[in-house]
Amino acid sequence: MNGGLLVAGTTSDAGKSVVTAGICRWLARQGVKVAPFKAQNMSLNSFVTREGAEIGRAQAMQAQACRVEPTAHMNPVLLKPGGERSSQVVLLGRPVGEMSARGYHGGRQERLLGTVLDSLAELRATYDAVICEGAGSPAEINLRRTDIVNMGIARGAGLPVLVVGDIDRGGVFASFFGTVALLAPEDQALVAGFLVNKFRGDVSLLEPGLDMLHGLTGRRTYGVLPFRHGLGIDEEDGLRVSLRGTVRESAVAPPVGEDVLRIAVCAVPLMSNFTDVDALAAEPGVVVRFVDRPEELSDADLVIVPGTRGTVRALEWLRERGLADAIVRRAAEERPVLGICGGFQLLGEHIEDEVESRAGQVDGLGLLPVRVRFAREKTLTRPVGEALGERVEGYEIHHGVAEVVAGEPFLDGCRVGQTWGTHWHGSLESDGFRRAFLREVAAAAGRRFVPAPDTSFAALREEQLDRLGDLIEHHADTDALWRLIESGAPQGLPFIPPGAPA
Repeated sequence: MNGGLLVAGTTSDAGKSVVTAGICRWLARQGVKVAPFKAQNMSLNSFVTREGAEIGRAQAMQAQACRVEPTAHMNPVLLKPGGERSSQVVLLGRPVGEMSARGYHGGRQERLLGTVLDSLAELRATYDAVICEGAGSPAEINLRRTDIVNMGIARGAGLPVLVVGDIDRGGVFASFFGTVALLAPEDQALVAGFLVNKFRGDVSLLEPGLDMLHGLTGRRTYGVLPFRHGLGIDEEDGLRVSLRGTVRESAVAPPVGEDVLRIAVCAVPLMSNFTDVDALAAEPGVVVRFVDRPEELSDADLVIVPGTRGTVRALEWLRERGLADAIVRRAAEERPVLGICGGFQLLGEHIEDEVESRAGQVDGLGLLPVRVRFAREKTLTRPVGEALGERVEGYEIHHGVAEVVAGEPFLDGCRVGQTWGTHWHGSLESDGFRRAFLREVAAAAGRRFVPAPDTSFAALREEQLDRLGDLIEHHADTDALWRLIESGAPQGLPFIPPGAPA
């Protein structure tokens, strides 16, 4: 078998990532050797593979769904926004420079088609099936000439295309029809059909519309997936929680001890790897909120300053909003503060940056005895160490090089009193370390909080991935889906002219 499929969407956030992960887990449970692939990903939520390559975290999650190690070939092009008009281009896991959107779409992207097709060919030679994820919508006709992630990759590799639509947003039938109608005939021939996502209610009420859609387009619907809360893991497009009372709060399990623990995460600009706090939110009795006002720190037992693609910009933002002063007061009162990656850097004495912001030397918050200098080479590692008497694993993604001149050692960083800093992303996923850290926080905050002794973050993620696999297995036409993946792209489906009448 040398099968493949491209999961496209009518819009961004239609559910492509979770559907791709669900198909991957369903196939892996059938004994199929399967891999994920996304030619081009735009995300600040990234991961480091064992060989030291940076890829989107969504593809790392999908590799876990496949039960395989992630590699750079699974996401050959990663764009990391540095503002509204430019991004860092990461090619096969390594940064190759900054580029404006106009410059990228004006020629660079088109030249990368050979690279992404080579990566896909490498995966197809190694695995029985490769499930590819598109980006945005395949009907973005203004970008079709340079497209390397939707119909460009489908046509280049001869992949069948399954279009996912989010019915919870409304207008899914028009979106399905319009998506196919706007494509060129050669691209239309690759679109096999549709998958409805996030449906609430009785599927029988939807069936007349699905029949009419088949009549209009000549394409079938491969399943109707029901709405399920909490399926979006390792999102790539942005923060999926409100800054005012989060979804996480309502989902908090009762505490083991007498008190809950409240954690406030500063929602800094260009926040990266906000998934660092997912392991905390999974703990019974831990409430995680993303905040942007100083008064929201007052009742927090722990304040986290997370990673960011713009350390100096985040520092300015904290000062402008009064959050910097509130964090400094907390530290003086020996109330817990944790800085991760860029958040760690801005807690230091000063930052010398001629790479990211080119702001030169900037004073930090002065809470940790650390001096940071930005290097042109990016650090990409998967460190293993020990802290608080527990084994810790993590991953590093940063240009800033920290010189720790004093304080108590803490992973690669340090702590002073109850202010902690480290470059290590993912460290809180180490269960023993997370519990030890939360015990320290609870003691400093005077909370009668006890970490649950049996919370396994890895097991919770596996359960979540199995839920995605169940969604496909129970609500998609898996026999038809299997034939589509196995046999390759459909041919000869009818052409739908733009604006075709019902």
